[in-house]
This record gives sequence, structure tokens and C-alpha cells, in this order.
Amino acid sequence: MEFEQNEQSLKLFIVLSRAYRAVNEHVNKRIQRYGLNPTEFAVLELLYHKGDQPLQQIGGKILLASGSMTYVIDKLEKKEYIRRVPCPDDRRVTFAQITDKGIKLIQQVFPSHRNEIDRIMSVLTDEEKETAIELLKRIGLSIKQY
Repeated sequence: MEFEQNEQSLKLFIVLSRAYRAVNEHVNKRIQRYGLNPTEFAVLELLYHKGDQPLQQIGGKILLASGSMTYVIDKLEKKEYIRRVPCPDDRRVTFAQITDKGIKLIQQVFPSHRNEIDRIMSVLTDEEKETAIELLKRIGLSIKQY
């Protein structure tokens, strides 16, 4: 019984990993058509939808190590998609701010990105999507117990 349960858990892990990799690779290839890597896209999308962000907090919001964050911010700044803005209240804090050029790009890219994700997920009904969301959240939140 325990062996079968372990096998099911391993099978679920493998299927989940493969599904994530397949979707991620497909979406990343589409993003790269616009001259962005997935991390650059994630930063632009965050700034577009959430507004200016402290540089120190961006990595945590898009799940990226802080060491890599400086490199990504530098690249986006060089492409003129974002700018660094000092915080007027605290000299230790610098914000990333999306530029007009960055806004124009994300407005061009994001609708097709959203539609492609919807197309990929359309193999599930709305009810199945809701169930999947609840189950995956439960798995993610359970990690805190260990």
C-alpha cells in the first residue's frame, strides 16, 4: 500500500514537471520572438501591472535570485525599457520604473501572451482549472510544513 502511494506521488511529480516544462518552453519561445528572455519579460510585466518596484524586491516577486536581478535590470535599462529612479524618502532604495518604450512593448506582447496561455489551458474546463488551482496551491502551501 505504501509502495503504491509512493509510486503515485512520484508519477504525479513527473507528470507535473513535464507539463510545466512543456508549457514553459512553448511560452518562452514566443517571448523570445520579441527580443526578450523570460526573466526580462517577467520584470516588464510586473512593472506594467504593479507599477514602480524597489529593485531589492523584484527578484522575490518573480522568483529570481538577487544576483541575477542586477544583470536583468541592466539589460532592460540598456534597451531603454526601464529606468532606475531613486526613492525620494530613502537614499538606500532605488525603484525600477517602466519607460514609455517598455509600456509600448508590453502592450504589444502581453495580449498575445495571455491569449496563448488561455489557448494552452483550454484543454481544461473552467471547473477543472479551478480544481487544478486549488490542488496545486495545496501542494505548494504544504511545503511550509516540512
